[in-house]
Amino acid sequence: MIYRVIGVMSGSSLDGLDIAFAEFQENAGKWSYEIKNAVCYSYSVDWIEKLKKATSLSAKDYQLLDSAYGHYIGEQINKFIEENNLQYQVALISSHGHTTFHFPSQKMTAQLGDGSAIAAETQLPVVADLRSLDVAFGGQGAPIVPVGEKLLLGDYNYFLNLGGIANISINADQYLAFDVCPANRVLNMLANDEGKEYDDEGEMARTGNINEELLQKLNALDYYKQAFPKSLANEFGIETVYPLIRDTGCGIRDALRTYVEHIVIQIKEAINHATVQNRGMVTEDSRLLATGGGAFNEFLIERLKEQLKNSNVEVVIPDENLVKYKEAIIMAFIGVLRWRQEYNVLASVTGATRDSIGEALWIGQEA
Repeated sequence: MIYRVIGVMSGSSLDGLDIAFAEFQENAGKWSYEIKNAVCYSYSVDWIEKLKKATSLSAKDYQLLDSAYGHYIGEQINKFIEENNLQYQVALISSHGHTTFHFPSQKMTAQLGDGSAIAAETQLPVVADLRSLDVAFGGQGAPIVPVGEKLLLGDYNYFLNLGGIANISINADQYLAFDVCPANRVLNMLANDEGKEYDDEGEMARTGNINEELLQKLNALDYYKQAFPKSLANEFGIETVYPLIRDTGCGIRDALRTYVEHIVIQIKEAINHATVQNRGMVTEDSRLLATGGGAFNEFLIERLKEQLKNSNVEVVIPDENLVKYKEAIIMAFIGVLRWRQEYNVLASVTGATRDSIGEALWIGQEA
């Protein structure tokens, strides 16, 4: 069976809306995929501000934003279809939306981007609200990409996504995944303080010095002591980590250098802890696939390779399309599994009471 699907993802780093059109083929239980087209439409300053302030809105204004953002996503998908001449080729859209509230301990998570609005704009079937059922079953609702990693990219021991939040998947007898620490969102906020959109290739961090006192405070945060499965809300980076860094008064370059070191230390710790639970999984040829915007941060990747060398883990950076659009591609694949009514969220990853077939489905076209 062949499925031609658009996947849509908005990450916590607010760099833009990722849209990927991919073809998935299932043959005797084995899946393959091909990326046909992909793009990131940068957000306007207005949309960045709207998404940043979403959690402070009244209930009425939040719902209005949810609807408006859904229509915006639909408009961007229509633009993508038009630009790539994909008319009549897309069978399904699967949209993650933009995460705002995330309180799994209270069985609640929310992503902006009303699926019915996307369906109305595109007049195509739309799968959305990808996390809620898992959270209702007592899970973290995150990460959800491991099902795609497992079925589409299974030749690696570890999968690391360096997005606004860094998360890792461990491909072992018991498939594990969890959020590691805030990543690009905090790095970008620090670069913004220097008048830059982001730290290009990590060059500012490269010229800074580690603030040992700050590094110790960061590594001592309570989240890192929690057992997995576990997940992070964006607020942890914005309201806890960033103020902690700025309160030290150290310069931006030193702050960036220190935070890069914090990220790679936490990734190494995550791998070491997972290894304890899965004895013998790390071998001389263990490989880690790194994707997400942070994979373009050359200094961060250099430090990560150095940290993991003694753990016999090779860091692999794939082709640019997979680096940029892995999450959007897997969102599309999650939609395929939903359409087939097959499990698409793994309880071993999220801690839910069972695997689930999540997501709401809107049929946008006429019968």
